Amino acid sequence: MKKITVIYWSGTGNTEMMAEAIAEGAKGEDTVVQTLEVGSASEADAVEADVLVLGCPSMGDEVLEEDTMEPFVEALSDKVKDKKVVLFGSYGWGNGEWMEDWEGRMKGYGADLAGEGLILNETPDDEGLASCRELGQSLK
Repeated sequence: MKKITVIYWSGTGNTEMMAEAIAEGAKGEDTVVQTLEVGSASEADAVEADVLVLGCPSMGDEVLEEDTMEPFVEALSDKVKDKKVVLFGSYGWGNGEWMEDWEGRMKGYGADLAGEGLILNETPDDEGLASCRELGQSLK
């Protein structure tokens, strides 16, 4: 049985909506999906997953949320080598630079990134949520 763990931080609810849609798409007979807000997640939750899905919106000057998500991601720096990792998040300004930086960082940690990070502008619409569910389905 494959274990997929979705860990996210959401300030306005947009990234949480994405997390829930990704988890919905990932559910299946041979998959166990766990969805956790980063404040409730442990490093063990990340390490024990077959596929780790991390979500965070763009904050400030195109960075990860600094109080909870940033320290969590940093704590994984020596724990995600060769682990299949998927990134996602929402943004309200800029061009997605935070996601490019995050992808580069995770590759630097040795993570096996499954494609480009999924980013959606503002509140996910039906098409955006469908993209999230498709991403989840691709992880099975």
